[in-house]
Amino acid sequence: MSAQLKSSSLGQTMVLTLSNPSQRNALGPAIYAAGIEALNVAESNPDIRSVILTGEGSMFCAGGDLNRLQANRQEAPAVQAQSIDQLHSFIEAIRTFPKPVIAAVEGAAAGAGFSLALACDFIVAASDAVFVMSYGQVGLSPDGGASWHLAQALPRQLASELLLGAERVHASRLHALGLVNRVSEPGHALDTAQALAEQLNAKAPNALASGKELLEAAASNSLHAQLSEERDHFVRNLHHPNAGIGIAAFLGRRTPEFE
Repeated sequence: MSAQLKSSSLGQTMVLTLSNPSQRNALGPAIYAAGIEALNVAESNPDIRSVILTGEGSMFCAGGDLNRLQANRQEAPAVQAQSIDQLHSFIEAIRTFPKPVIAAVEGAAAGAGFSLALACDFIVAASDAVFVMSYGQVGLSPDGGASWHLAQALPRQLASELLLGAERVHASRLHALGLVNRVSEPGHALDTAQALAEQLNAKAPNALASGKELLEAAASNSLHAQLSEERDHFVRNLHHPNAGIGIAAFLGRRTPEFE
């Protein structure tokens, strides 16, 4: 079976499933292109308020296809550079997507699979799931934004342990480090991710989009610049219809139903 990205719906949540069973859901250019297209569709559809990214079967993602990488060693370096650029376009699409993206991890997230999970806004992992920056095991260095996301989230020594040590880390440790948001029973990562998605789906979409954009900007902004962006987002959201709905519901002790 060729690698593909399957799309389905659970209420207001789009579920994107990495499907490459023969290669343990390994990534490749076809999946990158399909992921970007799916996010573009979801962004323009007001009925979709969140996205869950998961893997088919008992595996999240084994990362890059080593057979393809071995073959690319016989090609010009530009061939692999183009493939990585496609992966990075998918990563950037997740980060700039204005709705929450949740990774639901069963089994293992290795190499670029770990990078892909880190790009999501939330990570839900089964208690027996493992994560590994496996690049070092095969003489490679990270891609998919792994070095950036780990450097943003962890002290240098911890980021170095994950990036350079290339050892398997269990979901419980990443939960303790703050990289995993929820730990589920084995086989129930998708269910737990869906419950989280439903909580987020009940929030004002414009406010969630602002929060995601502000978090992204904070990594490079000075405090002064970030304060200016917070002001502009706040004013814009105050004059959005959802603020009227939310404030009136709070004052009236009702549950808001946002547009």
